[in-house]
Amino acid sequence: MTPPIFQLCSQAVAVTALLGAGADLRLYSFGEAPEGVAKPYAVWQLINGEPENYLAGRPDADGVTLQVDVYGTTGASVRQVRDAIRDAIELRAHVTRWGGEGRDPTTKNYRASFDVDWIVLR
Repeated sequence: MTPPIFQLCSQAVAVTALLGAGADLRLYSFGEAPEGVAKPYAVWQLINGEPENYLAGRPDADGVTLQVDVYGTTGASVRQVRDAIRDAIELRAHVTRWGGEGRDPTTKNYRASFDVDWIVLR
């Protein structure tokens, strides 16, 4: 039930231009990034899910909701990454919520958030 967000973003030129390419793509799961990572970067995490259920046989898909958060040193860079990720995944998933934008008072990093619903084939 792991959605292919990393695979789709790693194939999107607009995303890799902003977040790096290949194994260096700054898109991290479980909502956490390594300490000291270059900015901008994005994290994603599962926040909800529901397996498909059938009367006959094992289900072949799961529905999941992801939260994606983008962090950076400027509001413009965060919005640019957010939009690039949206464009990379929205033919395979549905953005269901535009979350808040804000700035951390301690680190001064900017943040933008959005949720995505995805049907993941098993």
